[in-house]
Amino acid sequence: MNKTVNINIGGLFFNIDENAFQKLSRYFDAIKRSLSNSNGQDEIMKDIEMRVAELLQEKQQSDKHVVNIDDVDAVITVMGQPEDYRIDEENSESATGFSTKNNNVKKLYRDKESSLIGGVCAGLGHYFGIDKVWIRIFLFLLVWFGGTGIIAYIILWIVMPEATTTSEKLEMTGSPVTILNIEKKVREEFDSVSQKFKNGEFDELGNRIKLGASRVSGNLGDVIVSIFKIFAKFLGGLVVLISAILLVAICVISIIMIFSTTLPNNTILNYFHTPIGFETPLWMQGILFLFAFGIPLFFLLILGLKLLITNLKSIGNIAKYTLLALWIIATSLLVLLGINEASQRAFDGKVVQKQELNIKQSDTLILKFKNNDFYDKKIDGNIDYKIIQDENGKTVLYSNNVSIELLKTDAPKPYFEIEKLAEGKTIFEAKQKAEKIRYNFTIKGNVLIFDNYFLTDFMQQFRNRNQKVEIFLYLPKGTFLKPDASVQNYDESDDDYFNLHFSDDKFIYKVEENKLKCLNCPSYENEFDDINSVNDSLNEINNDSTSTLILNENRIIIKKSINRKNNKEIKTIKVNGKELYRVETESNKN
Repeated sequence: MNKTVNINIGGLFFNIDENAFQKLSRYFDAIKRSLSNSNGQDEIMKDIEMRVAELLQEKQQSDKHVVNIDDVDAVITVMGQPEDYRIDEENSESATGFSTKNNNVKKLYRDKESSLIGGVCAGLGHYFGIDKVWIRIFLFLLVWFGGTGIIAYIILWIVMPEATTTSEKLEMTGSPVTILNIEKKVREEFDSVSQKFKNGEFDELGNRIKLGASRVSGNLGDVIVSIFKIFAKFLGGLVVLISAILLVAICVISIIMIFSTTLPNNTILNYFHTPIGFETPLWMQGILFLFAFGIPLFFLLILGLKLLITNLKSIGNIAKYTLLALWIIATSLLVLLGINEASQRAFDGKVVQKQELNIKQSDTLILKFKNNDFYDKKIDGNIDYKIIQDENGKTVLYSNNVSIELLKTDAPKPYFEIEKLAEGKTIFEAKQKAEKIRYNFTIKGNVLIFDNYFLTDFMQQFRNRNQKVEIFLYLPKGTFLKPDASVQNYDESDDDYFNLHFSDDKFIYKVEENKLKCLNCPSYENEFDDINSVNDSLNEINNDSTSTLILNENRIIIKKSINRKNNKEIKTIKVNGKELYRVETESNKN
């Protein structure tokens, strides 16, 4: 039975048996003796210990695992014996031969030494074996695709650890992490720094540092560090709060979308409008939405927690890279689906239906809109789209996107055109969609009745959001028209031609040379289509205390009267006998 010892190697604690501990101690002593003439001996030993600790940790089967002699032998096999090599010119070939015994497995790290911002592109360049410039160009181009490049860079910055130790720098380039390579790497760094000092490149920098240090008191640095720590905590709290709220909102929306098909009568579908289209199932859209937007917010949440909690434990590289892969896949699918959806609306299609009205010129054309109580009880409906079932139980889309415009024609009889408009990937497809729009009208003698709605296919919900029905009613000169009160909800006529001021259905209009004129409206109605001229006349007489009667350019009589009673001055303005304006003020007359 061997004794066990608790030791600390490279900042990690291990429980090791006595024989293994003695062999590992002799191994470290041998390495120190072989490095006695090397520059940066302490730095090299520190990196070697950290690498040994990583190898031993990989062999930990459980928290109670005891490092044995076999584990130490396996580590020594990977790291190599000190007597197997020497770093000098004459033995360089044997050193190279030793290094090839190891597997050159690259790991993904950020290279801060070759970075412009965070070292992401340099690290990706090492990992894929291409120049970092091409990575930077690629991410820059992605910036123009909805800011994808910026989001990708931030996520990679969060998930990719920085290569800080010599072992990590070797793993980043795929070099074996052996004693030989660690010493070579450290010596190269020392030689590089030494050469820069020899060349005098740091003379100016050294002078600046000395000058700055002489001017700053001992506690000033601590004060600055404390301020930055407080700011980091505040920033971390703000990031955690915002990202947590957004993440919860996205999770709730995504879950509702994922399980929407199990909700009673699928009513939730009436309230979700996504730009992808309904051919992609809503549950799948919910998953893509969760991954594409939830994962970046999750990493922002972790970033905020790291600013708040100094020793926050990492979620692990496996989790990081898995989430990164899911985000890339989800974002790519959303972009592809979005491009496909945009192509579905590339062309406009139109179907025109023309109908002549067989009425005499002396007859009055009565114009109405009607609703269908089965779909909606209101005649003034304003519904873009809603999912309903028709009389046969088939799921359809219902819309009030209907309009009418009155126009003059030289034809002997009035007629109307119904235009059904839709969008599609091609002109042919757009026209096919327009043909599928179901819209009805009724002609009963001199009564023309239009539906205030139309129906279309359910599976084209989001691609048909711009579908509509436009009615153009052409009236020859001398035609009499009696619009119902419902017409005002759908009238899109030019006010200079047909200005429907009243919702009462008792007024009759007649088509004249340039406009539809109301025959039985109040006398001033037809004269005041341009309300600005009336306001100008009212202002003129109201500001003129001496004038009480004016005949404006439209030959409208406007009268102003002043009545002083009970210390009050009452100003009244009447237009053709109808009172339009009254103001009561305190009288200044004693």
